[in-house]
Amino acid sequence: MDFALNEDQKLFQDTARRFAQQELPDLARDLEARDESLGDGWMQRYAEMGFFGINVPPDYGGQGMGHLEAVLVLEDFAKISSAVAMPVFEANFGPMAVLVHFAPEELKRRVLPQVCAGKLMVAVSMSEPDAGTALTDLRTRAELRGDRVIVNGTKRWCSGAGHAHGYLLYCRMSEAPGAAGIGAVYVEKGTPGFSFGKREEMMGFRGIMTADMFFDKVEVPAGNVVLPAGSFGKLMAAFNLERCGNTTMSLGVASGALEYVIGYVQERRQFGKPIVDFQAVQIKLAEMALKVDAARLLLYRAVSNAVQGLPSVLESSMAKCFANEIVREVAGAAMQLMGGYGYSKQYDIERRLRDAWGWGIAGGTIDVQKVNIASALIGRRFDQRR
Repeated sequence: MDFALNEDQKLFQDTARRFAQQELPDLARDLEARDESLGDGWMQRYAEMGFFGINVPPDYGGQGMGHLEAVLVLEDFAKISSAVAMPVFEANFGPMAVLVHFAPEELKRRVLPQVCAGKLMVAVSMSEPDAGTALTDLRTRAELRGDRVIVNGTKRWCSGAGHAHGYLLYCRMSEAPGAAGIGAVYVEKGTPGFSFGKREEMMGFRGIMTADMFFDKVEVPAGNVVLPAGSFGKLMAAFNLERCGNTTMSLGVASGALEYVIGYVQERRQFGKPIVDFQAVQIKLAEMALKVDAARLLLYRAVSNAVQGLPSVLESSMAKCFANEIVREVAGAAMQLMGGYGYSKQYDIERRLRDAWGWGIAGGTIDVQKVNIASALIGRRFDQRR
């Protein structure tokens, strides 16, 4: 068991870290202030640096590396802000896992190289007004009619809604009840009948667009069917990698807050000395570092064991659950150490605290992860409807 990164991984991580630290802080503050998503010019720069499609096979324009390399890059971007990291998240985790592992060959060759080149952003859309945690209650329907698919329904809480160019929809594709009727279809922005509602105003996640999506007799080619009805198990297997992306975003927010406050406590003076010289501050820093490193190790285990496949539900849920909890604690502790400055919008900690709470809701709540963990330990799913 080797806990050290190899030289290629260290070099790739260092490249991402230098780019993020030198290029992105001002951009992050600008996106936060304007609540705007990353522009096309920056998407091209990310792609040119090799930050998209890190774990996508070279045949589809990717780097052909593993999930660990994607995690290394994403963490350093998320240290700066969730908004600047979100395109990296979407281009390596989220919908990409489903497309890489399960999409028809023609659709892969049409979509994946465009994502890797920074010309196309794809978002995953799962939730609906009456189907969030209870995902098998989906009502949005995709009906196959000859060589066309007709989509009708409403989707909600899609990160990237209105900004992304393409959407991977989890939807009902047969009359079979529950999970047996669920599959997935790819729909592009601009398709007639596909529209967006008013943009949501969130506590955090500024710079990440979210809105309702409406499908009124939307027609797409039958080749846009990613997975047919009865594929819920495959979709959730791919979602294990999405959980690892969420974990990395939480880890990045937490490790970024820790690094930020370590600098602060060495500069801030009270009672004639830097506040880091007070034992209470030293203990708090140690507690924060323990949580961050434990979260990182859980994440590395999940993605390393998967290599380029899909992580297990147990390891991905453990990583996400723990990271979602500790990011709130670490960001809160950082704010407390900074006192009034931490609560001020002139500094980055209050933004990190707002974002920290969002990651424990997005992609499956903390409590749902604990149910997943218990199910994996016992070896059976628990029926929440009885």
